[in-house]
Amino acid sequence: MKILVVNPNTTRSMTGKIAAAARAVAWPGTEIIAVNPDMGPVSIEGYYDEAFCVPGLIEEVRKGADGGAEGFIIACFDDPGLDAARSITTAPVIGIAEAAMHTAALVGRSFSVVGTPARAVATIEHLALRYGFERHCRGVCAAEFSVLALEDPKSDAIRLLKSDIRRVVSEGRPDSIILGCAGIAGLSKALSHEFDLPVIDGVIAAVKLTESLAGLGLGTSKANSYAPPLPKPYTGIFARHALLGSGEA
Repeated sequence: MKILVVNPNTTRSMTGKIAAAARAVAWPGTEIIAVNPDMGPVSIEGYYDEAFCVPGLIEEVRKGADGGAEGFIIACFDDPGLDAARSITTAPVIGIAEAAMHTAALVGRSFSVVGTPARAVATIEHLALRYGFERHCRGVCAAEFSVLALEDPKSDAIRLLKSDIRRVVSEGRPDSIILGCAGIAGLSKALSHEFDLPVIDGVIAAVKLTESLAGLGLGTSKANSYAPPLPKPYTGIFARHALLGSGEA
């Protein structure tokens, strides 16, 4: 199968890191294609960045659907544009926060989220409520480093991340830790070993959930909530998003 992983920000080095983490766990027959938009923020840290990343994200999903992608992953822990993306394809579309929280609920009764930019804490708390995991969530820890610091090998972002995990494990005693940023992709196995509890990477969890849904023959329902958008013209810079025919990619 072909899975399109969309990093909604425009930082290509982060897209490469996400792609490597996804390919490391994919089935041998799964092709992982990782992309990022040409337009939008270089990192997504809060409501404002999230709003401006969605048009580019939807464009990449639309192109991926035209190219035969059988599943989509939105590789930002805010799960931006998730509902809109599901409205334009019948393939599964998974957000990495959604995937991580579902996975955490299967391996323990509680989890804490670590590594989330401070401006995104409220968003993650809202997602836990939306997905029905507010009783499982012991808290969302604001990171003391920026998303782009994770792309700088000279930064102390990983040291700060580990310090936060150590403190949260000691104080909150969660059953598992969720890494709250796609930029941390690829570290979950080493961190699980170091802290002796499940550390969940949303990118990896989303890959396995997408493969499972495809294997079950399940896609996005078009019955009600995610029915195709009504055909209508878009104006200005969004004119290229005009919905033609059924409106479904």
